[in-house]
Amino acid sequence: MLVYLTGAYRYELQMAGLGKIRVAVVGAGAAGLCAARHLLSRGETFAPPVVYELTKNVGGTWVYEEQVGTYDNGLPIHSSMYRDLRTNIPKEVMSFPDFPFEKHLPSFVHHTEVRNYLEKYCDHFSLRDHIQFNTMVHSVKPVQVKQGWHGLAWDITTSDGISQTKSIAERFDAVMVCNGHFYDPYIPAIPGLKNFSGTLMHSHDYRNAEPFSGKSVVLLGAGLSGLDIAMELSRVDAKVILSHSQRPLTCTLPKGVQQAPPVKRVLEDGMLQFQDGGLARPEIFLFCTGYSFTFPFLDSNLGLRVQEHLVSPLYKFLLLPAFPSLFIVGICRAICPFPHFHCQAQFVLSVLDGSFALPSRKDMERDVEMDIAARRGRGIASRHVLKLDSEQWAYNNDLARLGGFKPLPTYWSNLYESNKIFRARDMLNYKTYQYAVLNDKEWMVHTQQGQPIQKPLP
Repeated sequence: MLVYLTGAYRYELQMAGLGKIRVAVVGAGAAGLCAARHLLSRGETFAPPVVYELTKNVGGTWVYEEQVGTYDNGLPIHSSMYRDLRTNIPKEVMSFPDFPFEKHLPSFVHHTEVRNYLEKYCDHFSLRDHIQFNTMVHSVKPVQVKQGWHGLAWDITTSDGISQTKSIAERFDAVMVCNGHFYDPYIPAIPGLKNFSGTLMHSHDYRNAEPFSGKSVVLLGAGLSGLDIAMELSRVDAKVILSHSQRPLTCTLPKGVQQAPPVKRVLEDGMLQFQDGGLARPEIFLFCTGYSFTFPFLDSNLGLRVQEHLVSPLYKFLLLPAFPSLFIVGICRAICPFPHFHCQAQFVLSVLDGSFALPSRKDMERDVEMDIAARRGRGIASRHVLKLDSEQWAYNNDLARLGGFKPLPTYWSNLYESNKIFRARDMLNYKTYQYAVLNDKEWMVHTQQGQPIQKPLP
């Protein structure tokens, strides 16, 4: 049963003269909360947002679930959080710029502290009353509306995420999609994978190291989660082969961890063969290979191309040129997420309130094509186009310049990039360092014992 509730009626009233822009936010993780916070701060232009959240909690991937697979109601468990995770980014640059972590906390905090932080952020900015919990978004469809923003409006159909017996449709001027991208495991196509007879799993279902005690493990992928999990497995005397395509790690590795090239194939007898011809027969084959993007609720006629690790065409990695009031927030990878969301959300508002005038559709599409072509010209594969890494700072500054809002303080990029260097030098101990921000430009770092550490960057 579909009930077309008051959303369309409110929309008609708005078009009749109330004039405030009505925005829906999909997801109440960090990106969704940030979007709602900035929308609420601009009450003269924007109506209070409606935030749709599938679960009963705010925090998205930062909500730890001991259980894996599905909830009792059959819905998938989206969180990929593991029990003992501590952040790999110092809290001094991990926070939203307008809401720092509490000073007494260490620089690298346990995931429970990040969830507490997001709960406090939610309450400090009075976001909770605008969130519809346990709500499943079924469809987000564009509607041609003569008086609408760029001639567009959006019909969003939702249901109670538990019973799903009644669907409700509401209409909005714009949509900010903040559903995250750490929940649909990506398994690379490895020839012969069906021949592997041991335990095959993805880090999405990893919760703690104890079940791996004394086991032999091939861990595929040396991203941040792969390195973290390798360290955890080392502590329970697992024998770990860290298989990856990056340059060999030069820092001291955890006990029992060795490196190998990527797995090339699984032989008929179940042996894993690496690219250099080496062989292994582990008890567990653990994929730390990232996640695929998925937007099952978006209308198929939007022209959004979703590949394994690329979503396009998106102007400024945010909006579809053909439907410029739909924004997909937070899909860039290898970034400092919370300040990244902070910049993206404010840029979105500058687009919607007209303070940044969008180029024509043709010009935006050309901009996307030229940007991707330039990246490929630098040897960046399509699957890594969204991996901004050190380019994130120029990107954030560009959004601030175009959107007319305050950029991140200058210390932000220097501290973040320095932490990357510390991590590469000493993956075993870098999380014991303690940082302090002195002003908008200066910061310092000490060992756990209080000894100052020389900065690696000017």
